[in-house]
Amino acid sequence: MGKAISKSGPVRALGAMSGTSLDGVDAAVLETDGREIFAFGGAGFRPYSAAERETLRAALGQWSGPQVVAAARVVEQAHIDLLSAHTDVEVIGFHGQTVAHAPRLQGTLQVGDGAVLAQALGLPVVWDFRSDDVSLGGEGAPLAPFFHHACAHYIGAAEPLCFLNLGGVGNLTYVDPRYSRPEEDGALLAFDTGPANAPLNDFLQARLGLEMDKDGRIASDGSVETGALELFLAEPYFSRMPPKSLDRNDFSEMVGLVTELSDADAAATLTAMCAAAVAQGMQHCPEPPERVLVTGGGRHNPVLMEMLRVSLDCPVEPVETVGLDGDMLEAQAFAYLAVRVARGMATSAPRTTGVRACVGGGVVTVPAGWLPAVDA
Repeated sequence: MGKAISKSGPVRALGAMSGTSLDGVDAAVLETDGREIFAFGGAGFRPYSAAERETLRAALGQWSGPQVVAAARVVEQAHIDLLSAHTDVEVIGFHGQTVAHAPRLQGTLQVGDGAVLAQALGLPVVWDFRSDDVSLGGEGAPLAPFFHHACAHYIGAAEPLCFLNLGGVGNLTYVDPRYSRPEEDGALLAFDTGPANAPLNDFLQARLGLEMDKDGRIASDGSVETGALELFLAEPYFSRMPPKSLDRNDFSEMVGLVTELSDADAAATLTAMCAAAVAQGMQHCPEPPERVLVTGGGRHNPVLMEMLRVSLDCPVEPVETVGLDGDMLEAQAFAYLAVRVARGMATSAPRTTGVRACVGGGVVTVPAGWLPAVDA
């Protein structure tokens, strides 16, 4: 461990994210001082091969053992492949791959060793972002809200709005930009809304060998089975007050509700479950948001986006409408959080993860022989 960056001023940080959809690794450069966003830099994506995805799937829900070790090696190599192309950055934010998440029981586990990346890339790496939050009673997720607050100020938002990330799991951040700092009570409320793309992707992989419902084509030909949707919404999770979070497989039994349906009806129903979970979650917002900005892979599904527009009482738009990159927002978030961790700033708060007090989670690892930056 050691000091990673200078004490003040803008930093070029490289963030990396491997999400619950298991499609690959995103990487993005961000220039920030840990408070303000100054500029967005280059970005890249390294897909997982089919064999790598199977290795990662085999580790899901596991806390230790050879499957977890194998998954960690896949994650580390994929990140090294992608991040080594970026030589103009000062620090790396490495999220790793979540394989198990049970914050009230065993904790949270993201595989991939930041020390391996630090040595391979020759740069300071900030990693293990979630453990400190969990140890202080938090859910350890979601962690992007502090970055969403910075994004709201970057785009000049004046009224409350929501960022909705639809990856494998859905998560919602309510941002009130009238507060200048994300740590302030009332600035943020964040939580996982429910399953998003993961159940649909898993269903299509098992039944049709497809990775996703591209452009919602399968769901668009189907009808929603309302009985299955009602059973889904009866799950106790939806009546819990936020903050709250989910593991990727917490709703794996959803697929069982649609196994007797046709491909199209099952896809339509699983898509409707995602939208209905978001609609339920929106009821927790302190004030009606001016709009919902959607990030993550789900925004590319026109069937899902139309379901959201019908069920929500405000405009629903992809984040590109305000000049942000919905494919890279989470990677950018971990670049932002890396700078905050390196400068001793908070990364989560009671109303984002349920943690007892604001905490700055994360470990800073520097490569052997590396000389830390010094302030002029």
